[in-house]
Amino acid sequence: MSTFSRTTRLLMAGTASMLLASCDGADSVASPGEGVIVAPGGGSTPTPTPTGTPTPTAGTPAASCPTGFADAGVVGNFRGCRIPTVVTSSLTLQKLPGVAYEINGQVDVGVDIGGDGTKSGGTRVDLTVQPGVIVYANTTNANNDFLVVNRGSRLLAEGTAASPIIFTAQQNLTGGVSDDSQGLWGGIIMAGRAPISNCNTTVAGGSATCENIVEGTTTALYGGANATDDSGTVRYVQIRYSGTVISPNNELQGLTLGGTGSGTTIDHVQVHNSSDDGIEVFGGRTNMKYLAITGADDDGLDTDVGWQGFVQFVLAVQKPNNTQTDNYSTEIDSNGNEDALPRQRYNLANFTFVSTSTATNAAIRLRGGADARFINGIVTGPNACLNIVAGLDSNGKSTIRPANTTLDDLGPPVFSSVVFGCASSYAETAVNGVTVTAAEQAAVFTAGTNNTASATGILTGTYLPAGVASTTTPFNASTINSFFVNTSFIGAVSGPNDTSFAGWTCNSNRASFGSTSGSCTALPTG
Repeated sequence: MSTFSRTTRLLMAGTASMLLASCDGADSVASPGEGVIVAPGGGSTPTPTPTGTPTPTAGTPAASCPTGFADAGVVGNFRGCRIPTVVTSSLTLQKLPGVAYEINGQVDVGVDIGGDGTKSGGTRVDLTVQPGVIVYANTTNANNDFLVVNRGSRLLAEGTAASPIIFTAQQNLTGGVSDDSQGLWGGIIMAGRAPISNCNTTVAGGSATCENIVEGTTTALYGGANATDDSGTVRYVQIRYSGTVISPNNELQGLTLGGTGSGTTIDHVQVHNSSDDGIEVFGGRTNMKYLAITGADDDGLDTDVGWQGFVQFVLAVQKPNNTQTDNYSTEIDSNGNEDALPRQRYNLANFTFVSTSTATNAAIRLRGGADARFINGIVTGPNACLNIVAGLDSNGKSTIRPANTTLDDLGPPVFSSVVFGCASSYAETAVNGVTVTAAEQAAVFTAGTNNTASATGILTGTYLPAGVASTTTPFNASTINSFFVNTSFIGAVSGPNDTSFAGWTCNSNRASFGSTSGSCTALPTG
């Protein structure tokens, strides 16, 4: 469908949702046919058992849905089983032959318990998704379809390498997607109670009352003071064709983490063809491993507002011939408030960035209000590899100034065993008359250890290391933090025999992960 028609319907739906919320609260709204609202049970209700669902042959829709799910009819080779609009008691999406589960409009997991866990009416629940389950968004409705895991609740989506969980759009089930499809639904939002810096009231950053609303929603609050908060596990999961634009500068990503804590597990996750960011992190303390971000129309990995964490093994490959002007393989930001606390601390190891946009000035953009460390990386692109942007105060240019304990500033970014192979190494951007010059950026890059700028021939086969990238001595990232593992290579993969991204991912013209990965335009029938 056209971007115009989809966006128009989303704006109309957003207005309708606001009117409904003003009547009796968004959490209690359930339109006719939206599914069964499970009675509150404090997260202890047993998993529903399927009733009257004969086992069909592979590729044949089931005859009916398990208890607790409304029948949404036949969708492709599946029986669509609609998830309740508000899940107020723990629920499991079972792997059943011929069944796919439907997100219809905004689906809330639990009811927000507040930043300190004491909010009146809050309900903690778990939404468990079994390996191999397919969850799709009902994109034929007029609503914006997305999943919100509210503060205090958890998404337990644990697939396996052989049976990944797939979140996608309805068109993927009916054969209506191509390698260029994107932005068909809103994606997954996980909201937690870990510290953030962008409070929506005048309170201290990182406090229990410092909270904000997740971009693209009107109700999903995130933030608090619990650094170890647990919003669940997302492992061996694909998120396809997401990233709806609600309005200019108000978008939903593939996976949005808002104030999620270090108890949240994110690893082996592919976000494919998001029309906005692949993964965006708003504050919190969540660490991540094995991220495949393929075909994002905006940034691959975007981190903001006080996130402090570690990420290892990231492959971000943009779509071919991308023409967007503001899409970076990774963007590190602070929403313009450069000295807000907690200060962002971005630590990235073993990454491969394949930038394709000739209209975006660089592959990496690092803006003020963030400390950053880049380890064992390979970066290619048609323009520059690095764009550092800063504000100016009495202490110097914010992103590259010396360490300052008063500001909780660790000093300039650090690069270790990173290879740049772009058309140029550095891009300059003036903001309010302040520019971090190419010479200043080069000084930061060369101050690190074992880095190479202006290299050529460093990738083969889209993302495999070649040339100097295959011979660069890696930095032992485990000396920085025990979350990192020591590797014998730089980049996200070691070479053609590395199967760490195989099987649980899907293939497209963005990137191919080998014969054990299926096509992104198709779905398993078993």
